[in-house]
Amino acid sequence: MSDAVREILENGKTLAVVGLSSKVARPSHGVSAYMQRHGYRVIPVNPREESVLGEKCFASLDAVPETVDTVVIFRRSEFVPEVVEAAIRKGAKTVWMQEGVIHEDAAQRARAAGLNVVMDHCILKEHAKRFVAERI
Repeated sequence: MSDAVREILENGKTLAVVGLSSKVARPSHGVSAYMQRHGYRVIPVNPREESVLGEKCFASLDAVPETVDTVVIFRRSEFVPEVVEAAIRKGAKTVWMQEGVIHEDAAQRARAAGLNVVMDHCILKEHAKRFVAERI
């Protein structure tokens, strides 16, 4: 059986993290730091930040000047549709909604535009389950 999440994690090494905070106690910060330590390029997207985790922060996904593989969403569910539309415009391959972030209509829109969708799952937990356990 194919593991679509494994394929996303293996092939999508550039992550635009929407809602990434410089506050160390925030889940977005810890998850992004983990992904960075595991070889992923993390691009922070947050209009309230200048830089996070040593990376320049962008006010919006549309402002990111480079290609991104996966858009990781750390925003409340009501903000997901606008992020999905930006991910489609950006040409992202995947939209990843973190735990507790659920928006069925936006997920359907992303799939219709050809994007992979992961909803209500933590990218750190999914990565650790597939790759960190292998090394033990």
